[in-house]
Amino acid sequence: MRIIQYVKDMSSRRVVELRDVSVYLGEGRRGEDGKNDLVLSNINLAVDEGELVYLIGRVGSGKSTLLKTLYAEVDIAGGEGEVVGFSLKNIKRRQIPYLRRSMGIVFQDFQLLTDRNVFYNLYDVMRATGWKDDDDIRQRIDEVLSLVDLANKSYKMPFELSGGEQQRLAIARALVNRPRLILADEPTGNLDPKTAEEIMLVFRRIVETGCAVIMSTHNISLIEQYPSRTLLFAQGRLTEVDLQSVMED
Repeated sequence: MRIIQYVKDMSSRRVVELRDVSVYLGEGRRGEDGKNDLVLSNINLAVDEGELVYLIGRVGSGKSTLLKTLYAEVDIAGGEGEVVGFSLKNIKRRQIPYLRRSMGIVFQDFQLLTDRNVFYNLYDVMRATGWKDDDDIRQRIDEVLSLVDLANKSYKMPFELSGGEQQRLAIARALVNRPRLILADEPTGNLDPKTAEEIMLVFRRIVETGCAVIMSTHNISLIEQYPSRTLLFAQGRLTEVDLQSVMED
């Protein structure tokens, strides 16, 4: 079963396109032979709006490296790549903040502002990324908190929230700038199975709005429960797999 795609503008439906991309470990992180290690090679990937794409593979197989490449923390060494309209090959350092404002990033460890409540975790991020009108900010905060089922928790401090609620707040933060793409790095890795399922329902809700989600995960049971396009990392390469067929074999 595939997530139903909802696309407003067919001319701009593609949010990620990588063509023969290669990625090496960064400067200062060299292999045993003293050379930079090739992490990913000949990666080809196209993702459209409204898609949910899972990345699976062993630890160190390149899943997190690919996500870092997509938000320009890791440079591509070869090939061509475009993400939400930005060229990864030619992007200037001053353009990177604008690339990241066009997407949302969700981490396993939440990375919340622990000294301010739910509302100000979102408000301060929005101010820092260019929002100026208070009424617009408050309206958008209401929208994203409702989407992640935290509408009645805006006054709570992060330590007063459960792990699942903290992750939902992190997802809300990723949504405030109306991104076309969300990158999620093991977003259910620290959560119990029931809470992980609740987080998946939130992501399903997000893709129904037309936003694409690329998620790295080790949670195969969640993929079985919420099947979608699945990409396997192995030996520096990326292969699309039918997980059900793999499990049956």
